[in-house]
Amino acid sequence: MSNKTTIPASFVVLLLSTLIAFAVNQESISISNVPLFGFVVLLIFIIQWLVFIPSFINRTEHFFDLTGSLTFISAVLFTLMAIPEIYLRDIIITLLVVIWATRLGSFLFFRVRNDGGDGRFDIMKTKFWWFLMTWNIQGMWVFLSLAAALAAMTSSEKVETDIFLVIGTLIWILGFSIEVVSDNQKSKFRSNPENKDKFITTGIWSWSRHPNYFGEILLWIGITVIALPVLQGWQFVTLISPIFIIILLTQISGVRLLELRGKKKWGDDEEYKNYIKKTSALIPLPPKVKN
Repeated sequence: MSNKTTIPASFVVLLLSTLIAFAVNQESISISNVPLFGFVVLLIFIIQWLVFIPSFINRTEHFFDLTGSLTFISAVLFTLMAIPEIYLRDIIITLLVVIWATRLGSFLFFRVRNDGGDGRFDIMKTKFWWFLMTWNIQGMWVFLSLAAALAAMTSSEKVETDIFLVIGTLIWILGFSIEVVSDNQKSKFRSNPENKDKFITTGIWSWSRHPNYFGEILLWIGITVIALPVLQGWQFVTLISPIFIIILLTQISGVRLLELRGKKKWGDDEEYKNYIKKTSALIPLPPKVKN
């Protein structure tokens, strides 16, 4: 990818993030006259840039996913410590994000380490602007994923425990459970030498071709539901959070890329074609029965 693409892309990422942060800042509490929401957004990107430098120098992607997860954790923990009054909603949001980020970060880190690397980065990690763009995109991913959660925690409006907190937490638990179970099933499948170059069709994967992504979408919807009652004014812009997750995982990365990779690898395999026809792409549903 040329500099004519990567440099403008980084500019757009930073500009979009700045505009959203500026808008949401209007309803954010301030610490020493500095809007807390905007400060946390800046912190998110600073973490990416600090880790990018040694990663580029050493031409390594090993800390990319781990940094993303640690950024999620750092952002919510910093926010929790910075807000003047802590409500149960703030604690629950922090706890759910930390649990999710810790699990996903360790899972991805050890997967890359065991595989010896991540093929996506083979070329880009040698190109300064391309690699930097990727880290900037990760910063925007963290920010937009957390947007509703951070807006709720930094909102001047506070609401005691309500039905939104309960329902949102239950949705998160369901989504997290689906993601963990599906990831574990696939890891166990891939660890069996007999399954080399094969695709998984068992367990929850018999009901969905991408159940892990469905689980992730669901858990972020849960966090948004928890955040909803305390959002006000421009903070409602952060409802883009679950929409962003859905578009990212279904149209940009995740499902779309894996579907293309699967068709390239097993496109002529009749068993694979049958699996595609009878199995839901995302939402777990009973397999279609042939007439």
